[in-house]
Order: sequence, then C-alpha cells, then structure tokens
Amino acid sequence: MWDKAMEQAADKTKRNIGRFGDRFPQVTDGGPEYRLIPNDDWINGFWTGILWLCYERTGDEAFRLAARRAVESFRERLERNVVMDHHDIGFLYSLSSKAQWIVEKDENARQLTLRAADALMKRWRPRLGLIQAWGKEGEPVNGGRIIIDCMMNLPLLYWAHMQTGDRRYLEAASAHADKSRRFLVRGDGSSYHTFIFDQETGDAVGGATHQGYRNGSTWTRGQAWGIYGFALSYRYTGRPEDLDTARRMAKHFVRRLPEDGVVYWDFDAPVGPDTKRDSSASAIAACGLHEIVGHLPADDPDRALLQEALERSMRSLVRDYTPRDPAVQGFIEHGAYGVLGGASADDCLIWGDYFYLEALSRLTGGRKGYWYE
Repeated sequence: MWDKAMEQAADKTKRNIGRFGDRFPQVTDGGPEYRLIPNDDWINGFWTGILWLCYERTGDEAFRLAARRAVESFRERLERNVVMDHHDIGFLYSLSSKAQWIVEKDENARQLTLRAADALMKRWRPRLGLIQAWGKEGEPVNGGRIIIDCMMNLPLLYWAHMQTGDRRYLEAASAHADKSRRFLVRGDGSSYHTFIFDQETGDAVGGATHQGYRNGSTWTRGQAWGIYGFALSYRYTGRPEDLDTARRMAKHFVRRLPEDGVVYWDFDAPVGPDTKRDSSASAIAACGLHEIVGHLPADDPDRALLQEALERSMRSLVRDYTPRDPAVQGFIEHGAYGVLGGASADDCLIWGDYFYLEALSRLTGGRKGYWYE
C-alpha cells in the first residue's frame, strides 16, 4: 500500500511541475486545482520538499531540475528579504536549500541555508529566552509571543550548530524548546497554540489560540507540530526531556483519535456531521510518531501503541482521503487551514501533501525528510 501510494504521488507531482511553473501551490480553495502564489508565504518550502523526495524516490531528473529552480527562488527571497519577519524560516529553508545540501552536497546550498539560520536568529530574544513568532521586535503583543509551530523551525538552528560549531544556534534552539515545553505543553500532554510573555518582566501572561477553537482548546495541527518538533529536538540534543515531551504529546494525540484515525481540526471542538477534519494534522503526526518509535527500545510499552496509531492513520489517509477525481492536484483532501476564519477549511493543503509523502517515504524505508542529516 505504501509503495503504491508513493508512486501515485510522484506521478501526480510530475504532472504538477508543468502546471505550476515557477509559482508555488498553497491550497485548492474549494476546487480541484491549487491556488498558485509567488514565493512570499510561509508554505513555499513544502513544494520544494516534495520535489526532492520524489527525485530521491525515482531518480527522475525532472524532479531535481524543478527543485533546483525553486531553490534559486529561495536564494532571491532571502537576498531581497521578502516576507521574512516571522519564525517560519525553518519551514522554508530546511525543505529547499538544506534539502539540496543533503541530497547533492552543493556548497552554495549549504551557505544559503546557513544564511537562513542567521535570519532566524534575528528573531531570538535573549532577555526573554524565546524566538518571537511574528512581527517586529517590541510589538505590543506579538513581541512576547511564542507558538508551538516554531518547534519545527528549530532543526534549522540545530543543523547550523552542527555545521559550524557555533553554540549560539544550539543555545537559542534549546532554550526555546525549554520555554515551549514549560508553557505551551500542559500537564496532560495537550498544548496551547501560542503563549504570551510580558516583554518588560518576562513573566508569563497566558496561553492563547490563533487558529484553534478557543484559548484553552487543543488545536490538532499545533499538537502535531509539537509531537514532531520535540522528537526532532531529541534527535539533535539527546535530552531525555525532549523525547519525554514528544511521547506525552503523542499519547494525548493517539488517545483522542476518531475511529478512522484522522483527527478533527481541534480536539475540543464539538463533533457533529459538519465538523471539519484536518488530514494535514494527521500526516504531520504520522511523521512524528515514526520518529518517536525509532528512538524507543523494542520492549517499550508505548512503542506498539504509537506504531499501531501511525499505521491506522496512514491506512485511512491512503484509502479514504486521497482524491477519487484525477483532476484534483493535491495528494490528500479534507485538510483544514483555518476553520473559524473560513480559510480553506476543507481542502488539499500543500503542507499536508508534503508530510503525507514524507510519512510514506519513512514507511517504505526512504528519506525521513530533510529536518536532519
């Protein structure tokens, strides 16, 4: 099943190269085709990551050439500082130039990725001990805000430390992971989407949501970011607390899975016939579960629990969430970008496609993404 699904995704990607040209897919926006945008959003690296995964799977030069062209767009974006005042630089450059470095050992790609890590370091606020998620330094609210998504951007900094030996990257990433564990992850393993700190004193103000059901709810995609992000932190740091946090978040996620293994958009949203799923959250979590299982000894009691949930979710995504209509350009349907805001609440989402493909690659013994080398 996994091999066939990966081949189908690669075939669709090959067709999409000609359809997308030099633009980047975002969401399907209620129709079969992706909305195409310039390289100015947080999501653009996912298309490039898909291209690199497909190239490594097939050896087809069409994927490599398309990926290399896209990386040049990321070079220009960094040089021109196009929409870079946010924490998502890791999403952008881990799956574009860092992926190229991993696959081809291209020194120019390595240097571009290190410059991207420096750009992310500009968001480090040493007095508060955090990486500011959004906006300019000192903004009234966002100046003291962290978000769970940023856990997936820390691998860029960990990697930069490994490449250069400069401990500034490691210290910032580790401190931010500590802050996230203490304030974003609750005692039961659930999570806040964001948390705000007083910029003058550093005191905790409180948790809040941005895309979830309410401030105290658990937005499922945020939970998935945390599962995978803390597991990746453990791979780099070896700190037991990182793996323990990933495991606690994963068990909370698994305990609240619906029967078919694909989560609703928020664990605390009322469930009825019209409640939206988020297939992208389940795809992200599948990658995180696979990463965690790889770190657990064979006799660990959680290993079988997490492995079964991973396979159940992926079987459901392959069988019931892949499009029946060949005109649909995405890999998996029923992803929810922002439900309360009415933003693509039931669509194909390019990040959902990427993590679905990465999960398939992991399950078939291939590349485990481009978050580490």
